[in-house]
Parts: sequence; structure tokens; C-alpha cells
Amino acid sequence: MSDFILECRKVSHWFAHQKVLYDINLQIPRGQFVGLVGSSGCGKSTLLRAMLGTHPPRAGQVLMNGAAVCRPGRERGIVYQRYTLFPFLTALENVAFGPMLDQVGISGRLLGFWKWRSRRKAHLEQAEQRLTALGLHDALHQYPAQLSGGMCQRVAIAQALIMQPEILLLDEPFGALDEATREEQQTMLLNLHDENQRAREKGNKPPYTIVLVTHELNEAIYVADRVVSLSRHWLWEKEPGLTEHPGATIVYDAATPFWSRDPHSKFADFQAQRAEIRQAAFVAPGHCRDKFVRYWKECPSGQSGHAPAKDRAAPISPC
Repeated sequence: MSDFILECRKVSHWFAHQKVLYDINLQIPRGQFVGLVGSSGCGKSTLLRAMLGTHPPRAGQVLMNGAAVCRPGRERGIVYQRYTLFPFLTALENVAFGPMLDQVGISGRLLGFWKWRSRRKAHLEQAEQRLTALGLHDALHQYPAQLSGGMCQRVAIAQALIMQPEILLLDEPFGALDEATREEQQTMLLNLHDENQRAREKGNKPPYTIVLVTHELNEAIYVADRVVSLSRHWLWEKEPGLTEHPGATIVYDAATPFWSRDPHSKFADFQAQRAEIRQAAFVAPGHCRDKFVRYWKECPSGQSGHAPAKDRAAPISPC
């Protein structure tokens, strides 16, 4: 079986009498890009925070490499819709700030100035490499106020990636961007996917595992290897032992279409999956929660994915 980097086992969460999540079971292999979708208020961000460790579940467990997640850790990075950059630091300095803080304390800077100085140089070089890879080489020395929203979001992603997290959690990071800028950010994620593919071809572990929370079905299908949807619309009455609605659960889990050399031939698959997700997660209740959960039947090895970014068509505009 695959190398599971993160698992949710029977995760449930509630706030006082408000039931949010119910019996979430999810296994994420290393190197996979998962699109997490669902209607507003269905618990997507709550589940992401459980994965991060800031909101441990009331029931069940989240496991990272087999160990229980009880608090945030550097092996899990996160980027929110509202990016948080230091306005008084350049893009380069913002990205270098994390490893500097992690590897060199105040005492180290005072007592070992020359060693700190050499490390600081190394951190800036690493930051430059990250920003260049994300297409921001010309903006290294600009401040956040001088950058567009999309560029600031790339800096925030570089901030997370430079810490080399084993999994990156993205909480609707492109929600506030215009359509053209959003497509640029999607291409950036697809380029990370291509890096995973090159690593696999060389027999190495893929460096990026991503969970992307988004309310855009097109984006999830286009960018991710796999789409998982939460919903409160399911026939909970058929679950034994339940006397009231227990919250949202996984009602959809499937691989996304594989893009061929002629990506337009896959538009039908793209549209069909989009319609299926809408039926599974966004309409009135009418099916059991397992009806559209089939990922491990489609991909028993856990390996799914796309063709290289250059062979993919642009995402379909919303109907």
C-alpha cells in the first residue's frame, strides 16, 4: 500500500450542541494533491485545522506518519486566504524569516555572530531559490505593498515551502483573486505537481503533498489528483444508532480525470465529474454517504495523477 503521510480515523467534531463533522475517514498518500470541496459551513476549514493540530477532533484521531496529531508542527505548513506577510520586510526577507527564526536564536546571534551571518546568507539564498521557482525573481526586493495580491500569495506559499513541510494545507488561498490571477496560481501548483513526477521518475520521494480547500469545483478537478467532498446532505437516518443529524461527512471521494496529450478529449470527463460532485454534495439529501466514495476502488495503489502541466487545458469556466 501507499506511504500514507496523513490519516483521519473516525474524526468527529462539534461546538457545544452544533455538530460539525461526523466519522471522517481519509488516507492521503505522500505526493498526492487533494482537492477538498463542499458548500459553505460544511466543515472544510474545521477539518483542515484538525489536520494542522490547532483544533484537535472531539472524537477520532488525525495521524501524521502514524503518530497522533495533538498540536501544530513544522511538518505541516498552512497558507490561508488572507496571507500574513511582514509589511516592513521584502519578499526575500519574508521568506527567509522562518528558517532564520527556526535555526538561529537570539543567543546564537549574539554569541556567534559570524556563524549567524553565514547562516543568514544561506537562508537568503534558499529564499531566492523558492521565490524564483514560483516566478518571483524580479520581485525579490519589493515590499508587500508593492506586490499584487497574487504575488503576495505566492510569497506566502514560498514562506510555507521553505520550511520543507511534509504536507502543505491551503485554505482557499486564491479565493480573493481575480480569474486571470487565479489561473496563474493554479499553474504554479501544477508545476509543483510536475516536480513530484520528476522525483518519482528518479526513484525519489515526491516532495509535495497538498490539501487544497476550495469552493470552486473546476479548480479542484483541474489542480488535484483526487477530489474529496464534505456535505451535510446525506441519509444519516439510515446510520444505526443516530437519532439526530451528526454533521457533515465525506460523501464524495474519487480520482480526477487523467489528462491525455489531447486534453480537450477529456472535457467530457471533466464536466461529468463536476456534475457528479454537485449531485453528491450540493443537492437535497437522497443518497447514502458511501454512494460516491470510490477512490480506493479506482486507485488501489493510491497513485493517481495528471499529465505534465504543458499537456493540460485551462479549467472550464463555471456554468
